[in-house]
Amino acid sequence: MKLGTNLETKTRQLETETSKTPSILTWGAVALLGAGAVAVVAVHRGEPINALWLVVAAACCYALGYRFYSKFIAAKILALDALRATPAERLENGRDFLVTNKWVVFGHHFAAIAGPGPLVGPVLAAQFGYLPGTLWVLAGAIFAGCVQDFVILLFSVRRDGKSLTEMAKEEIGRVGGLVAYTAVIAILVILLGVAALIVVNALKDSPWGTFTIAMTIPIALLMGLYLRRIRPGKVLEVSALGFVLVLLAIWGGQWASQNPAMASVFSLRAPALAILIIVYGFAASALPVWLLLAPRDYLSTFVKLGTIALLAVGIVALHPTLHMPALTRFVDGSGPVFAGKIFPFAFITIACGAISGFHALISSGTTPKLIARETQTRMVGYGAMMAESAVAVMAVIAACVLQPGVYFAINSPAGIVGQTAVAATATISSWGFPVSASEMQTLAQAVGEQTLLNRTGGAPAFAVGMAHIFSQSLGGAAVMALWYHFAVMFEALFILTVLDAGTRVARFMIQDALGHVYKPLGRTSWYPSILGTSALIVGAWGFFLWQGVKDPLGGINSLWPLFGIANQLLATVALCLATTIIIKMHRTRYAAVTLVPLAWLVAVTFTASWHKIFDPNPRVGFLAQARVLAAGPATNATARLIFNNRLDAAVTAILVVMVALVLIESVRQWIAVLSGREEPRVKESPFVMTRLAEEKG
Repeated sequence: MKLGTNLETKTRQLETETSKTPSILTWGAVALLGAGAVAVVAVHRGEPINALWLVVAAACCYALGYRFYSKFIAAKILALDALRATPAERLENGRDFLVTNKWVVFGHHFAAIAGPGPLVGPVLAAQFGYLPGTLWVLAGAIFAGCVQDFVILLFSVRRDGKSLTEMAKEEIGRVGGLVAYTAVIAILVILLGVAALIVVNALKDSPWGTFTIAMTIPIALLMGLYLRRIRPGKVLEVSALGFVLVLLAIWGGQWASQNPAMASVFSLRAPALAILIIVYGFAASALPVWLLLAPRDYLSTFVKLGTIALLAVGIVALHPTLHMPALTRFVDGSGPVFAGKIFPFAFITIACGAISGFHALISSGTTPKLIARETQTRMVGYGAMMAESAVAVMAVIAACVLQPGVYFAINSPAGIVGQTAVAATATISSWGFPVSASEMQTLAQAVGEQTLLNRTGGAPAFAVGMAHIFSQSLGGAAVMALWYHFAVMFEALFILTVLDAGTRVARFMIQDALGHVYKPLGRTSWYPSILGTSALIVGAWGFFLWQGVKDPLGGINSLWPLFGIANQLLATVALCLATTIIIKMHRTRYAAVTLVPLAWLVAVTFTASWHKIFDPNPRVGFLAQARVLAAGPATNATARLIFNNRLDAAVTAILVVMVALVLIESVRQWIAVLSGREEPRVKESPFVMTRLAEEKG
């Protein structure tokens, strides 16, 4: 009998090992292919490299990261429990807490986190060459950004969907929580104001983009009503409906731009667009999540992922050459696009796509209130960030398929390269990147612009690169202008979803804080609180937006240079919280999963902040630039610029001090727990068994 049992056991073990063999071989092949592709990208010098190597390296790295690293985190650190009821189930109120299909949640989350960063950051950082940005996007996402989004999402789900700031108060301590709250709200107002201004600049005098973006709102309302009232649960039906309608909206945008009557209606100036965006932000914050925010974000994901997929197909079909070298002469910090060396500025410029603090706000804001099962947090948290990182890789390729001379002509300010086309192209050619004035004029005519010189900010260069790839694979040079304007609309769509979700998240944080003063104000379903807190946050970023629109030197324009640093300081706060909770969960042996990215971000953000305040180079340091301006002719514009630089220096210093206090409070907590002076208690909600059917997971 015993012999038979042993034989049976050995047979089962042999069968298990045999069934694992194909999987081991497959993943071994993926690992070898990925390692080879990364090696080619990293060590190739001299001759231009094919863009396919970047695509292969990214695909293999993402597959391995999701399959193994995210699974390790889910099992060993977070211990995801499919039987544990989520706040969407326990606290469902039909407004903010709502059990939602996992694909709709994924679409909402991806749309909410994928803003301007993964499009423009890698384009701007391409001045260093294709290599630094590519390596940071891949390593940063897999080991830092995806991890942050995943763990913060799960921790919020286990705490009734509480905000980042509320969790910081409970887990790090009252002092750390109060400082974190102040810093996060200040940073969020800056980020939302900057995002709103980017949308205004992208859509002004653009009837195509304005029409298409405007049409996504009634389409989203229809989808929300269809899924909630007309055909509940029919996600495939509403997806097909939304896909068809958004294609019609894109085609309608082209028609509107070519029809004189419609073009005059949808060609809006900046002030009018600012008012409309402020009104939209309030509506997205105040209306039930199922009616506007979630369906519009899901709808936006069709366009976002669909376009990126098409771009990837175009790259695979054309296998274009990356004309930008792996490393350029500007690694020394003298770059024309922005000044500063690779460390720390490449890692500040590329935030979204690698790691972004804003994501932690979404992961502890709208998304945890929609998750049906804990096990979905891996796909939504880790997976959506991985998808955003893929967008950043495409942005690197779009920038680097351009001739370097063309890239620098588009992205370099006139003050660096010269005021005229002849002067600018001569300066850029003298750097070893040949380009001519006639070449730039021909390119501008091909995309339907008067000029492409000095179109700084990254977005125009991305649009040109994307149009170049699409026109080569879909329609030829004759339709390059169509693809260029489509890319501009695509960028605006990316950014607007950050604005609406970010506003709603800020509303939750304000409600959390006011709930300690007057209990009903903390209820997310109480309409007076909803309307009041929505008005507060929209009024805050809307004020800076309006001032920035009316005054080119005022409002959010004065805080624009803080965007990258503020975002990464926010990620520092999120990783402080994540590490604290992991240590309190008795998972100290795995704390390096968040501690190593935290240490890296502290080094990057604090170094960058020091340079931005005190660097003697006036193109880098705020105070140095203020001194140079003060030594020149005294004018009203100069006085405003001096004030702006000193304001930026002061705000940077205040934010760094506040984040440093959060870090110190976190370290104090770690020492207290590890030394045994304090009982490691986490503030999770009690376990409640789920009542959802298995198929809904």
